[in-house]
Amino acid sequence: MRILLVEDEPSLGTWLSRALEHAGIQVEWVGDGRLADRALQQHDYDALVLDLGLPGLDGHSVLRRLRERDQRLPALILTARASLDERVHALNAGADDFLAKPFELAELEARLHALVRRARGTEHPRLACGPLVFDGVRKQFALHGEPLPLSPREQAVLRVLVQRSGEPFSKQQILERVFSDDEDVHPEAVEVFVHRLRKRLDGSGVRIVTLRGLGYALESD
Repeated sequence: MRILLVEDEPSLGTWLSRALEHAGIQVEWVGDGRLADRALQQHDYDALVLDLGLPGLDGHSVLRRLRERDQRLPALILTARASLDERVHALNAGADDFLAKPFELAELEARLHALVRRARGTEHPRLACGPLVFDGVRKQFALHGEPLPLSPREQAVLRVLVQRSGEPFSKQQILERVFSDDEDVHPEAVEVFVHRLRKRLDGSGVRIVTLRGLGYALESD
């Protein structure tokens, strides 16, 4: 895997480059948004790790230009700006994932590998688990090629689960991702939506399993 790391903090950039390369990931590191924009036009990468607060050209502008050129490179935002508005803005602008500083190196590695796995072999990267596919362009799920009708909350819960198929999410993790703007929602609400989703997926070859002590995971037969 070859990535472009865009980080203007020298100590973090140096450490992260060495750590990722030690893990077998080839890293090209730049600390300026203009250099990043130029590199993205001139070279091929498997993924982009992008800070937002950059000199020359900020991270949002780098990401916007990338998507305006119709480059579908998986982009992970790595920044100290961890507010909900910042995450939503970055994801709506075309980011594929968001990791707030400080972070664990193992999680960054896992997220990068997941992003590249999803993107390889597809013109339009999609989230999928067996016959269940989420089309990010149309913003809808399809099951065996047919649209899967879901309420907004059902779709939000299913999107959380399909992002890391096979890996468990606790009720609290799902709650924070789906209902982060509503402090009055209780974990039991997650059970309700999981129950509804299980009914919709029944017999489809995709199922939501309960992993005791860990949470829910999406699996295919």
